Amino acid sequence: MNWLNKLERKFGRYAVHNLTTYLIGTYIIGYAIRLFIPDMMIWLYLQPGAILHGQIWRIITFVFVPLDSNLFFLAVSLYFYYMIGSVLEREWGTAKFNVFYGLGILLNVVVGFLLYAVTAPLYPSHLLPLLTTASMTYVNLSLFFAFATLYPNMQVLLFFIIPIKIKWLAWIDAAL
Repeated sequence: MNWLNKLERKFGRYAVHNLTTYLIGTYIIGYAIRLFIPDMMIWLYLQPGAILHGQIWRIITFVFVPLDSNLFFLAVSLYFYYMIGSVLEREWGTAKFNVFYGLGILLNVVVGFLLYAVTAPLYPSHLLPLLTTASMTYVNLSLFFAFATLYPNMQVLLFFIIPIKIKWLAWIDAAL
């Protein structure tokens, strides 16, 4: 991790501070688009076939797609990811957190294209958008696992009632 420390010293001032706040803002914009202009959501997903046909904005706009369509669950998950992201940014430093999240996005795009390359010859073209659409679910889940690694004994209230340690939630998430 020596190169990350050097990166933090040299470019830390150029990193996006409070990145989690901006990401939550993108999810809120995505939820508003889903709520008020639902037909536009089709144009936001990461679909490699569409990107190869010139729709390059999808490389970025898939980050706008909200995690959930239910407002209550979206609000709870956004609060939880705000807590996790802000703590990780304070713990690691802004540049390291930006690299972690940026690499998560980049690898999500790469895996989406690899999945498309593997499935494109096997399935008819009208099924490919359903099979090769990628989302931010695993990037956000990796944030949760990183948080659980750093703070395994921290407790949260499951269903707002049951106290449970983060490490057990991580084990449950990994099993599911």
